[in-house]
Amino acid sequence: MELSIFEVMKHAGLTGKLIMLILLVFSVLSWSIVIMKFLAFRKARNASLDFLDAFWESKTLHEAYEAAREYPLSPEAAVFVAGYNELKKISAARSSGQVPATLEMQLATMDNLKRAVRKAQFLESDRMSSSISVLATTGSATPFIGLFGTVWGIMASFQSIGERGSASLAVVAPGISEALVATAAGLAVAIPAVIFFNYFSNKVAGIDSNVESFSTDFINLIERDILTRT
Repeated sequence: MELSIFEVMKHAGLTGKLIMLILLVFSVLSWSIVIMKFLAFRKARNASLDFLDAFWESKTLHEAYEAAREYPLSPEAAVFVAGYNELKKISAARSSGQVPATLEMQLATMDNLKRAVRKAQFLESDRMSSSISVLATTGSATPFIGLFGTVWGIMASFQSIGERGSASLAVVAPGISEALVATAAGLAVAIPAVIFFNYFSNKVAGIDSNVESFSTDFINLIERDILTRT
């Protein structure tokens, strides 16, 4: 008799059904993350392109700041906002006389700016890589969950042989079918998760590189402005 996968799971034991339910949960979760991250990366990319165009067209930092506030999904915009806010604090301290206006001291305050920018970079990297670790967990765990289902199905087949005293195909087929379905299901969940984990990890690395490049340009711009005005 020809059995479909659904028929096999319909006649599977409680343990087999529980294993398939766990794999189904992992599959739904991982595919939800894949779709969510696809949309997030696309929105971040579009927002970054628009912000960078506005940034280099801006005549003042305040104008660039107003543009950055319009693109909250852009990692570069978030880094710029953090740096701009730190610059405002430095400027306020300099205006109140807390920081001498010598060239050496003005350049020394750049350390605060660099730390603020670096912190913003880390926060944006964490934001863009959030939930990706779930794909790694899915890719590493689900094959073993499927393997457990395989072992359990084979054990069920041997138990049926012992109970009926026969090793005919009709006796062992249900357990073997359940075992093979569990193996296939585990791999079907794990393989896409591993592929997309690597894909999104490369995406995050690319974004980190772009943000690092922008941060360097931003800090160099501020340092040149300080040297020009001094």
